[in-house]
Amino acid sequence: MSKKTDKWAVVHVYSSYNNTIIHFTDISGAETIARSSGGMHVKSDRLESSAYATMRAASHAATIAKDKGITAIHIKVRAPGGSGARTPGAGAQAAIRALARAG
Repeated sequence: MSKKTDKWAVVHVYSSYNNTIIHFTDISGAETIARSSGGMHVKSDRLESSAYATMRAASHAATIAKDKGITAIHIKVRAPGGSGARTPGAGAQAAIRALARAG
């Protein structure tokens, strides 16, 4: 039997109240594998951070990553911080759920 090796990636989820950005990188963070945002999948600006747009963005980025051979992921969630809100936007939970469903 051959030993199965996983190809790992880090998924950076930046979730603010205006948009959600999904970014797949290699383990070192130097190479971008796939990226997508909520604004790329809806027409209206007010829907960029919605759960629907986030789930579309996450599944789109996951499909690209799977096509490139990624089999396992680490998820890092980030919020705006600074003088603004330090809690992630509404899209963070939807992004994690969509990434789990994508396999």
